[in-house]
Amino acid sequence: MKAAVWHDIKDVRIEQIEEPVVSSSQIKVKVEWTGICGSDLHAYAHGLSKEAHPISGQKPPITLGHEFSGTIVELGEDVSGHQVGERVAIEPLIYCGECYACKRGYYNQCNQVGFVGLNRDGGFAEYVVVDENMVHVLPDNVSFEEGALVEPAAVSFYAVRESKLKAGDSVAIFGAGPIGLLTLLSAKAAGATQMIVVDLSEERLKKAKELGATTIINGSRDDIAATILQLTNGGVNVAYEAAGVQPTMTNAVASVRQGGQVMAIAVYSKPVSIDMGQIMFKAADITSTLAYRHIFPEVIDMIATGRLDVKQVITKKIQLDDLIDQGFNQLTNDVKQAKILVKPTNN
Repeated sequence: MKAAVWHDIKDVRIEQIEEPVVSSSQIKVKVEWTGICGSDLHAYAHGLSKEAHPISGQKPPITLGHEFSGTIVELGEDVSGHQVGERVAIEPLIYCGECYACKRGYYNQCNQVGFVGLNRDGGFAEYVVVDENMVHVLPDNVSFEEGALVEPAAVSFYAVRESKLKAGDSVAIFGAGPIGLLTLLSAKAAGATQMIVVDLSEERLKKAKELGATTIINGSRDDIAATILQLTNGGVNVAYEAAGVQPTMTNAVASVRQGGQVMAIAVYSKPVSIDMGQIMFKAADITSTLAYRHIFPEVIDMIATGRLDVKQVITKKIQLDDLIDQGFNQLTNDVKQAKILVKPTNN
């Protein structure tokens, strides 16, 4: 079968590999659509660990892709909760089930957490084998394209659900990439009324406006926090930091009101500093989320009922053969792109 296999930095090859085989408790899925995530771009540009993952036992070369949907084509002999032909989205977290976090149900905080598509062969392929607990059925009115967006939507929706946001509150979202835009949709669905989005890209800010942002602010301005404080009469209730750099964290802290909250969603490539004096003076909270847990069914229901219109974030669809040039390279260089979906098969 055809797959996009990571071999080394800037060395992802579209090649023929062996079709995966199911074990007793696994499910084989024919992949329909796979989304390109920032972590895929990071793996391409900066690399993956060359060590075998402690749970999956796999090390590179690895097939990338962890945001995907498809159709069940084969069941392991011990699988009883699913049927061949079901349309599904995949929750790609790998966890041990035995550590302190896992035993409390916090499997996303597993001390050996990994991802299908980063630590085990993933969804940039015609077929993939996953564990039964990773599989979530899609209703008939949820498309495969929307199914591929369940995973990134879960990141944003989980962060919003875990935050202090209440209906009628104001929010600021720093970063208008796919996660920031999905956070905007999630905050809107949760009842936020004033939604301010900050980004350096005018194209992404335009997309945020289309998705419901009440105010957009270019991140190059030097009066961002002052503007937000003025617009909200003292600051937002929650600031979501989805860019992962020092300036956005600094502005997020400065933009929350007394008793407000900063929720960090981004993955940080380097440490950032936080003005704890401001946090203390405001009696504000600063917290974060890692991925998601126990939320895929809720996200799928939000999409199925139209309360979370994730398809608005899709800006392009491509074939697997075009993954590097029209996928990775375009997302790196073209700020107009948000979520690019990849079709692994030609039918």
